[in-house]
Amino acid sequence: MRTVIFWFRNDLRLADNLALREACAQADRLLLVFVHDSGEDQPTPWGFVRRGPHRRAFQATALAALDEALHARGSRLLQCAGAPAEVMVELARRIGADTVVCEDIPAPEEQAAVDALRAAGLRVETVWQSSLLDPATLPFEPSRLPPVFTAFRQVVEAAGCAPADPLPAPVVLPPLPPGFEEIVGDSATPGEHRPAPSGLSGLSAAQAAQASFPYWTPAFEGGEPAAQAHLQGYFAGDLAHRYKATRNGLIGADFSSKLSPWLAQGALSPRSILAALRAFEAQHGASDGSYWLWFELLWRDYFRFLHLQHGRRLYRASGIAEHAVPPAHDAAAFARWCRGETGQPLVDAGMRELAATGYLSNRLRQVVASYQVHDLGCDWRAGAAWFEAQLVDYDVCSNQGNWLYIAGRGTDPRGGRRFNPDKQAQEHDPDGVYRRLWGCETGA
Repeated sequence: MRTVIFWFRNDLRLADNLALREACAQADRLLLVFVHDSGEDQPTPWGFVRRGPHRRAFQATALAALDEALHARGSRLLQCAGAPAEVMVELARRIGADTVVCEDIPAPEEQAAVDALRAAGLRVETVWQSSLLDPATLPFEPSRLPPVFTAFRQVVEAAGCAPADPLPAPVVLPPLPPGFEEIVGDSATPGEHRPAPSGLSGLSAAQAAQASFPYWTPAFEGGEPAAQAHLQGYFAGDLAHRYKATRNGLIGADFSSKLSPWLAQGALSPRSILAALRAFEAQHGASDGSYWLWFELLWRDYFRFLHLQHGRRLYRASGIAEHAVPPAHDAAAFARWCRGETGQPLVDAGMRELAATGYLSNRLRQVVASYQVHDLGCDWRAGAAWFEAQLVDYDVCSNQGNWLYIAGRGTDPRGGRRFNPDKQAQEHDPDGVYRRLWGCETGA
């Protein structure tokens, strides 16, 4: 009887989970594990932990939903805390397993965690599944990724690249290994104690009602059921047709798709999103708006393939820029930026929303990142770390790629992007409603 450990990482779903299917194919007995990496609770060089309360709370509901889905199939999710390598080695010893199966994540720390498992003597099989397009089907090797996104998109579209259809969730799973109950100990029945979000007491009624991603409400909680319901609801109306025109909005839940948080935790696969998009276009016709959703999925892929091409170079102070000067850093200015106390109303409003809700519109992410780097003279890596700690849709590849882009140390052909916050306010918050919502004077 072969016993296999499946390690859930950023793939907290059962549908379209290629790595889970591989584990099921190999296993007579299957232990399903999620590790709360203790390293994420350690302070960064910038003085704050890597995983803040918003991301922690959003993830907790996803894990609860995953456990409920596994329980319905006769299995359970084992949650452990510690260093992944140490946890897996001990579990493998206790249940007699020699193989771990998990998804492949191209970022350096995630790769190092797999290397540590192998160094400890475990056989680890990684399965690539986080991108829309399979790297093996691209019309070029990842090492020859075009140096700018537009060229990448044009090559992919000219070649007619398309993903395979998403796979359904498995109906049954291999049984748990003997002794699972002893490992779990006394645990609640799935669904008995749903985790409650914390850290929201500072929100006013208006802020809570107009939040862009209210993850503390059932419709926006983490996990596959909420993700699938939101996906179906989004394409039930005409929001996809209006996406390009509304995506730079600042307030409310409908100006953009709001799929990124579930994508980031892996409760939803990009292939599932594209399948829903194509079904919508088949019924209602394609448009600039629906095309732009495909466009955004390609951006997400591009940052993943960039990691395959450059690896650790993306995490240098200079990024992939060969002769970039070391970034400056003003610790006091950075602290004011984090608190939303720079004196620039639009920037401060954005930073207050981020800290209060764990979410920020894409438009404002660019504006506040630009201000941190180009106006305050702060290290872009500090800003990237703050986003990692705060965002419910934190994604290691997209976060790193976007911050490098803004700082001019990535793939931006212009060598960096500086956004004028006053001009951005005139264009995207002309009446000052957003700034006032977050307690920032507009000067009007």
